[in-house]
Amino acid sequence: MNVSETKAALSYKGKWTSLRPDCLTVGLPDGLSQISGHSPRIAMKPFTQDRVVESMEVNGRTVLVCNCEGTMPLDGAKLAKACGASNPATLATQLCRAELDRFVSALESPTAGSPTKPITVACTQEASLFTDQAQDSAQHSPPGAPLTFVNIRERAGWSVEADDAHPKIAALIAEATLAVAPISSIELKSEGVALIYGRDEQAIEAARQLMDKLDITVLLTRPDAVIPPRTAEFPILKGTIVKATGHLGKFEVEVDDYAAPLPSSRQSLTFGPSRRGAKSTCDIILDLTGGTPLFPAHGKRDGYLRPDPGNPAEVQKAIFQFADLVGEFDKPRYVDYRAELCAHSRNKKTGCTRCLDVCPTGAITSDRDHVAIDPFVCAGCGSCAAVCPTGAATYALPRPEPLLERLRTLLLTYHEAGGSDAVVLVHDAEHGDPLIDLAARFGPGLPARVIPFQVNSITQLGIEALAAPFAFGASELRILAPAKPREDLTPLARNLGLAETILSGLGFGSGRASLMESDDPDRFAADLYAMPRRKGADPTNFLPMGDKKGLSRLVLRKLQSVAPEPIPVLPLAMGAPFGTLDIDAEGCTLCLACVSTCPTGALTDNADRPMLSFTEDACVQCGLCKNTCPENVIKLHPQLNFTDTARSPILVKQEEPCHCIRCNKPFGTKASIDRIAAKLSGSHWMFDNKAIIDRIYMCGDCRVIAQSEATLDPYAGPERPKTITTEDYKH
Repeated sequence: MNVSETKAALSYKGKWTSLRPDCLTVGLPDGLSQISGHSPRIAMKPFTQDRVVESMEVNGRTVLVCNCEGTMPLDGAKLAKACGASNPATLATQLCRAELDRFVSALESPTAGSPTKPITVACTQEASLFTDQAQDSAQHSPPGAPLTFVNIRERAGWSVEADDAHPKIAALIAEATLAVAPISSIELKSEGVALIYGRDEQAIEAARQLMDKLDITVLLTRPDAVIPPRTAEFPILKGTIVKATGHLGKFEVEVDDYAAPLPSSRQSLTFGPSRRGAKSTCDIILDLTGGTPLFPAHGKRDGYLRPDPGNPAEVQKAIFQFADLVGEFDKPRYVDYRAELCAHSRNKKTGCTRCLDVCPTGAITSDRDHVAIDPFVCAGCGSCAAVCPTGAATYALPRPEPLLERLRTLLLTYHEAGGSDAVVLVHDAEHGDPLIDLAARFGPGLPARVIPFQVNSITQLGIEALAAPFAFGASELRILAPAKPREDLTPLARNLGLAETILSGLGFGSGRASLMESDDPDRFAADLYAMPRRKGADPTNFLPMGDKKGLSRLVLRKLQSVAPEPIPVLPLAMGAPFGTLDIDAEGCTLCLACVSTCPTGALTDNADRPMLSFTEDACVQCGLCKNTCPENVIKLHPQLNFTDTARSPILVKQEEPCHCIRCNKPFGTKASIDRIAAKLSGSHWMFDNKAIIDRIYMCGDCRVIAQSEATLDPYAGPERPKTITTEDYKH
C-alpha cells in the first residue's frame, strides 16, 4: 500500500505549523503561521452526570486515558504502575463523547496555588474538540493550565502487540508531560504585490483568478503567440528573470529582455524595445514556466510557489495557496547563531565550512571571519546545526538539551516500566506521522518495543542525538525518511556513519543506527517486525546539560562507560569533529599564530613564558591552526579520547624566554632570537658591527633607545659601484 494511494483514508495535518492555538493554518506552506484569522469553534454541551474524575497523576499533571471504544486492550492498573502513578488509572471508553464530563470535571479541579490543573489527554484525533471545550468552560481560562495531547492509539494501542505495549504507552505519556520550551519567531509581512512568471495564456488565466485578491503583474518569458486580453486588467510584460533574491514579503528580481506590450497589439501580443538589467520587487512569486527554479531548494522558499504547469490540478492548488499569502506571518527562528564560537575563518585563512557546504537554501553565507545566517531564508532543515562542531549554530526547534531530555524520559520510563530491547524510531510530522497512522489503521501497527520519537526535521540530528539513545539503553535507532526525500540526506548520512563508527568501535556491533527510506506502510511495518532483537546497554541516567559541543562530549563519555568494549581511544576518519593535533615540536618556533586563530581555546599560551599547550576535548578539527602555521608543523589527527588526559591541557613545547640585555625584560624565545642573530650576522655589512647585533637581543623599547644613541656613518659602508651612463656605452 502506498501513501499516495491512501491519502483519503486519513486526515493529514496542514503543512505550516501554527505558533498560536487560535491561528488558522490550513493550506499554508511549511514553517509559517498566519497571525490573523481564527478557526471556527463548536460549543459542545457536556453530559450532566455527576462529575467525578478518577485519573492518574504523572509529573504533576492529570492524565486522561481512553481506550477508544474498546479498540485498545488497555489495563488501567497495569498502565498506572507503568507510569509510576500513585493512583490507578480509570480508563474512559468514549472520552470525546459520552464521557466528556470527565474532561470538564478535570478542567475545574483546582490545585494549590493554581486555579486549574494541568491536563494531558491521551488522544490527538479530538484535540480540537477538547481545546474548544476547555475555552468554553466557565471556570477555565486558557492561560491557567496548559493542555497537552499524546497519541497512544496509532503509536501503540492499535497494534498486534498492544497487550505488551504498556511500557511504551507509559513512556509516551511521560514524554507528553514535559514542559514545552517557548518558540522564538520572526515576522514576515506580505501586502499582496504578486508576480506571476509564465510563458503563455496559462499565466494570464491564473492572474485573472487572483486579480481581485492580489496586486498582479504578469511576466512572460520568451512568449510565442499570446492573444492580447480584451481589457488591460493588469500589467503584462515580457522578460526573463536572470537573478532572484529574497523571501516572502521581500523579493527582488533582475530581468533581461524586458519590454512592455504595444497597445496596438492585434492577433498576438507585440512588445516594444527591450532592455537588460531591469529590477523590480514583489511580495510573492508564482512560477508557471516549468523551467529552472529561481531559487535553490525552491520548495523551501517562503512566498515562492512553482507548480508543474503541465498538471492543472497542481496549478490550481498553487493558485489557492497563492491567494492566502497576504498579511502578517510568524515564522520560527530555526537556528540560534553565536558568531564568537564560529570556526569558519581567521585572518583570511579558511577553516570550517561544514554549514556552508550543507545549507540547501543558500541562507548561510561567508561573512569575513564568521558566517551569516538569514533567518528569513532558512527553511529549518537543521543540517547546519547537525554538522556544526562548535555549537555556533544550534537548532532551536527545540534546542539540544530539551531534545535529549525527551529521549531520556522516553527510554528511562520504558525500561522502568519493564520494557526491553527498545528501538527508537525517529520521524517527522509530514512523512512519519501519516505512515505510522496507515500502518496502525490498515496493518499490524508498530511493534511494542518500537518507540516513535518525533522531531521537526530528521536532518537536525547531530552526533549527540544519535548517540544518546544508546547511552539511555536503546538497542537500535532507525530514522524514517521518504523513499524520495525532499531534503538532502548527505549530512545526516555522514553523522550516521560517524555514529556507526563509534558504536562499532565500542563493541555494540554494526547496523545499530541506520536510515529507513520507505513510503509503503506495509513494507515499513514488515521491516520493523523483521528486525532481530539485540540487547542494548544498561541505561545510564544523566541530565543532558550544556551547549551542543559539551553535550556531545558528555553523551559520548556516558556511552563509553556502558559500552561492551570501552576502549580508551577510538580512531576516526578525516573530517570527524573530534581529535588531537600532531605538532612537530622541533620545527615549532612558538610564534603562537595558532593560538590567536583557535576559535575554541584548544591551543593556549602562557603570559609569563614562551609555552604552547593543547586541550584535546576542546579541539573540533576545524583546521585553522594547520592553515595558519607558518612552519607547517601541525597536522590533524581525528580520534575520540575518552581518558581524563583529553580534558586537561598538555604541554606541547616550552622554551626559555630571551631577556633584554639592557633592561632584562623577557621577550620572545631565546632559541628564535639566537636563530635570527646567527642568520643575519656576517650576511650583510650592516650587521658586521657587534653593537647592531646586540640590538637584536634587546626588547622593543630598548632597541629604539639604542638606535637613537648610536651614530650611523653613511660612508662607512663599502664603496658604491660606479653609475653607468650613456657615455659608457658609447666607449
